[in-house]
Amino acid sequence: MKKMWTASFIMAAVMAGVLLGGCSGGNEAPTEAETDAKETVTETAGEDGEISGTLEIQYFVGGYGDAWWKWVIEDFKKAYPNVEIVEYAGSDVNETMKPNWISGNPPDVVYIDGAGLSETEMVEDDLLMDLTDWYQSLVLEDGKSLAEHFLVDPSNFDGKVYTLPLVFDTRGVWYDAKWFRDKGFEVPTDYDSWMASMKMIQESEGIAPLGATGVYPSVFLKGVMYPAFVSEGGTELLERLIDGEEGAWSSPETLAVMKKVEEMQKAGFIDPGFAALTHTESQMIFLSHGNAYVTTGLWLPKEMDGSIPGDFEFGMTPTPMNDPGEIMPVIPDIHPVAIAKGAKNPAAAKAFVEHIFTLNAAEKMAEVSGSMMNIQGIDLASNEKVPEYLVTASEMIADETKVELISLTHAMSNDLMTPIGNELVSLMLGDITAEEFCENAENAAAFYRSSK
Repeated sequence: MKKMWTASFIMAAVMAGVLLGGCSGGNEAPTEAETDAKETVTETAGEDGEISGTLEIQYFVGGYGDAWWKWVIEDFKKAYPNVEIVEYAGSDVNETMKPNWISGNPPDVVYIDGAGLSETEMVEDDLLMDLTDWYQSLVLEDGKSLAEHFLVDPSNFDGKVYTLPLVFDTRGVWYDAKWFRDKGFEVPTDYDSWMASMKMIQESEGIAPLGATGVYPSVFLKGVMYPAFVSEGGTELLERLIDGEEGAWSSPETLAVMKKVEEMQKAGFIDPGFAALTHTESQMIFLSHGNAYVTTGLWLPKEMDGSIPGDFEFGMTPTPMNDPGEIMPVIPDIHPVAIAKGAKNPAAAKAFVEHIFTLNAAEKMAEVSGSMMNIQGIDLASNEKVPEYLVTASEMIADETKVELISLTHAMSNDLMTPIGNELVSLMLGDITAEEFCENAENAAAFYRSSK
């Protein structure tokens, strides 16, 4: 495992003599003795095709909560009563389950989301099952293939598919629509109007208009920089940056984008305390009008439920880093599901993955988690249980006259995203210039290429 986890972590696990345990889903990572015992009784599909045995599922619990996972697992049990489900879940599950992946004892199914888990790294480390041919056979209730229903296609790794895109998320710029109306603030549609809006808010309210998290710089990278890169150099530039191709991070187009961030910083538009803030802390400041804008995902209203002022009205717009008159790119942030290459019950794993990709499950996801499954043809507007902000977001994404939905080949590896994120924080703090950022990022990309 040359990429997912460092040698120091592996040595720490070995020296400890135990596998890390305990996650908020109520299950602990099994010890080696427990694993050996379990492997002797685990079954797959028998000669009659019956799906049975034990099925282990790992899923991260973040801003969207776990209500949908609980629902879909119970629904699966009704369809497959001879399968015993073992859940490994929680906000720290990716850390607690690392020793299982390292030791060759992975869960059967994994939902790839949250810190510490990277789709690209898992593919590079040969941890996931090849689903290229199998997923093409899956059909939804309307008789059409699952592949035809995807909003965004599965990630492509040299012609192979190892994950299926489950949750459709996207970063955008959030604001309080009622507060904006009351104050007479205009919603920006491009970079120039955004800068003008932030200047007006700064002068009127005496605040830094733009909130962000420095603890998780990938939120700003995906939410602000990705759309800006597409606006400046097209999808091709963004793909080259994601892959760390030689010359991409030091290109004139990249420098032009970073100059815009530098301009925001010099104008005092970025919250000066952002570097120490988690995403939830930055969202809390935003809700109290400590900032006027925050760039984050569709999870915002659900995650902050209970902390939202009564008169707060969520507004969201695609990140306005585009030039005036140009269409606004929307970059989906897809959270996929996969089957471990070392799955002990691959038949049940495939049955479960097929079970979760249904129109019914997609509608239920919108109802109980406030998130969108990566499926077309779901009528959210007519469902009174779906939050209004999600209906608005889905309509925004579907408006081809204003936005362009950009499909990426695959996600950036954490091995590259981490150093790039660190340099981005330095630029946003004013510690380095845009030119220095590009130089440092290019060096980070060179190291990433050499270590693959």
